Amino acid sequence: MPKRYTPNDNWSRKAAAEGYRARSVYKLMELDERFTLLHPGMMVLDLGAAPGSWLQYASKAVGRQGKVIGVDLQAIDEVAPNVSVHRFDITNDAKIETMLEEEEVGYVDLVLSDIAPSTSGVKDVDQWRSVELAHAVLAVATRHLKKDGFCVIKVFRGGDFDELLRDIKTAGHWRDVRATKVQASRDRSREVYLVMKKR
Repeated sequence: MPKRYTPNDNWSRKAAAEGYRARSVYKLMELDERFTLLHPGMMVLDLGAAPGSWLQYASKAVGRQGKVIGVDLQAIDEVAPNVSVHRFDITNDAKIETMLEEEEVGYVDLVLSDIAPSTSGVKDVDQWRSVELAHAVLAVATRHLKKDGFCVIKVFRGGDFDELLRDIKTAGHWRDVRATKVQASRDRSREVYLVMKKR
């Protein structure tokens, strides 16, 4: 008999106890420990940032001298003085450009994205939408990430995944491209994180 899904799992309870907005924070923690993504004073761009647990963690990691910018279609409650949030579609290139100009940001040190599409229940469709969002994040990172800066993107593994990975590796913009799973992902999840450095 398949195991029933319980929203209030151990990771969720741990997040609530520690003051984080979502269990997904532990995914970023693990990735940070593994790849040393975050440092004090960094400028970080988080695409698909709601409800804000990655913003919370990044805010603490970059400290007062750093800054974190979050973008999502959903509203995000205020996080900290060093975090600014914006509500619009991350695929809107013009909005991204205008926002970064208003924030007086030229290039960022790190691009994060834990974004997922609104699921339809059709695995192939959801996976394709996930890959499309990954391409949108990559486009932003290609334009606005500093040389040697990390880009981290969640994507659903499926029929289009290998082609996406091949495109990234052959595009010429990225090096040290890795696909990795994290412990805090749900057992049944097909999500994988792509971690790469800007050339």
